[in-house]
Amino acid sequence: MHLSRRFTVLAGVASISLILVGCGQKSSQQKKTITTSTDTELTTVDPSKTTAVGTFNVLNNVDEGLFRLGKDSKVEPGIATSSQVSKDGKTYTFNLRKNAKWSNGDPVTAQDFVYSWRRTLNPKTASQYGYLFSGIKNADKIQNKKAAVSSLGIKADGKYKLTVTLEQRIPYFKLLMGFPVFFPQDSKTVKKYGSDYGTSSKTQVYNGPFVLKKWTGTNLTWTLAKNSSYWDKKNVKLDDIKFQVVKDPATGLNLYNQKKLDMAQLSATQAKQMGKKKDLVSRRQSSNYYIAFNLKNKAFRNLKIRQAMSMIINRKMMASKVVGGGAIDNDSFVSKGLAVSPKDGTDFTKDVTAPSSMSYNPTKAKQLFRQGLQEIGRSSLHFTLLNSDTYDQKQLSEYLQSALQKLPGLTVSLNNIPGRVILSRQADHQFQATVANWFADFSDPITFLNILTSTNPSNISRWKNATYDKLIKASNDDDGSNADARWDDMVKAQNVALNNQAIIPLYQSGEQWLISSKVKGVVYNTAGANYNFKNAYVK
Repeated sequence: MHLSRRFTVLAGVASISLILVGCGQKSSQQKKTITTSTDTELTTVDPSKTTAVGTFNVLNNVDEGLFRLGKDSKVEPGIATSSQVSKDGKTYTFNLRKNAKWSNGDPVTAQDFVYSWRRTLNPKTASQYGYLFSGIKNADKIQNKKAAVSSLGIKADGKYKLTVTLEQRIPYFKLLMGFPVFFPQDSKTVKKYGSDYGTSSKTQVYNGPFVLKKWTGTNLTWTLAKNSSYWDKKNVKLDDIKFQVVKDPATGLNLYNQKKLDMAQLSATQAKQMGKKKDLVSRRQSSNYYIAFNLKNKAFRNLKIRQAMSMIINRKMMASKVVGGGAIDNDSFVSKGLAVSPKDGTDFTKDVTAPSSMSYNPTKAKQLFRQGLQEIGRSSLHFTLLNSDTYDQKQLSEYLQSALQKLPGLTVSLNNIPGRVILSRQADHQFQATVANWFADFSDPITFLNILTSTNPSNISRWKNATYDKLIKASNDDDGSNADARWDDMVKAQNVALNNQAIIPLYQSGEQWLISSKVKGVVYNTAGANYNFKNAYVK
């Protein structure tokens, strides 16, 4: 998810993200409600334009695609009742259910998928997620303005049959179909609201288990209410899910203790104080928080300067003592536990060879930094580090400032701003250096590696490397049907990115929550849209 997938908000955050879930009901006669909180506000619910984890989590519950992803990302029926795949793996045919409706009463049809995919890929939309369509016939050409949007390999054969044509096998294709970017859109609604589409709960329609209500586009609370038009509403047990923005963990903990929240995310200090409390839950996220540099800046184009800043950071201490919440240090861009080798089951991060710049070595870091400054003809360097204004990210910013300023001649200023603003600043490259994040859109290494290609809109640092681009292209094209060759391409590509310090990986995030024992059936996946509330209930 670009996530930057994406700066993220979770419920998702680029940038930074979380969802809190719980139940405050005292009587079976009361509404069946889960009260949740998030650390950042919603930005948009336009599936073609969002990059935030929090928004994807909302869309995953108010909308539905061809498939839904259940526990452990298991593909489950959505709008498609059945599907067939050609022998060469390049043609998918989907049969759609005839009782699916939008919340405005319109039927959900094959043409809604055609319209949505074309809209996202249309260069005029400026979606940062168009690259995910790579491999679908003509998708890359459309993005590069070398083919008409109408030539995309998706066709409606009547109202309830959809055919998708690929240029090569896509090993993770069905997982993609469960990600909100590939969900349908109601063209009538898009045209009705124009530029206001998706900017509030009233300027959008929904075809999933819930509908979004009480979100004006700027307020800090919103509700997901059961969708009476949903085709499988009989299996939706909750009446609603209420969200509240809570940026300070201390406030969240107080609300939880007062039974005003049913789940509260904890800071590292809070989690330690809880000991082995029975309602404490830990979750790992398929994510990477990293520093991206604006490579228009001459100083940041110097490899030794980037390597020095990577080497001065004590990742192990930072993850455990500063970030906490189950975070782990990671000297890889791809997250740990996301995917394993088709040859021997080895985790992707174990196959990658991390360079020395990913290890804490302050003596070598200072030496490299002095050399880098000499090479650019300077004796000192000052820059501003942009990051989110959530409590945890402010703590992280302060640690990074302290660590980086141990380099001789380096001064770092901090600028912590709201999530909705930082996403825009990153997308427009309006920063010197920024803490960004990426949350996996699906369980495959390419979800991380794609964003560092030279033409990817989520490559906010605009780093370019011809060898890297060639390896990623091979993994998606020529080697797409050869699992071992594809794996090797991705491993080599990650080694190239790390050796050239394309970005500075910092840590892989986790979540630690206090969750009421009354909350049941919430599906959490580490990749893609994390939360699925369709079958959640309160005991």
